[in-house]
Amino acid sequence: MDTIVHLIAFVIALASVLAALGHAGYLAMLNSAANKRAGGAPIAQYVRSRWGVAGATSAVSLIALLFTGGGPALDIIAIILAVGSGATAAKALQSTQAKYRSGG
Repeated sequence: MDTIVHLIAFVIALASVLAALGHAGYLAMLNSAANKRAGGAPIAQYVRSRWGVAGATSAVSLIALLFTGGGPALDIIAIILAVGSGATAAKALQSTQAKYRSGG
């Protein structure tokens, strides 16, 4: 039973890390593109305001991944942290993409 809980916690924490790093990567790409354009100052300002969310979700998801190395109690805590940070990162990524989506 402990092995199953550990495996579930690890997979959820890994997905959370990927979501958080995906959000941070998208912000980095958006910031790079905004800095290269003449009228990109408003976008760069928006990206600067979102770095805190990206950093916090990345940190919490990495802590959750570290917690999966402990016992079953830490696995449960890791699942809770990973679900929260992963959901927050995914929602933030979706809102940023929706705001700056181009083409169609």
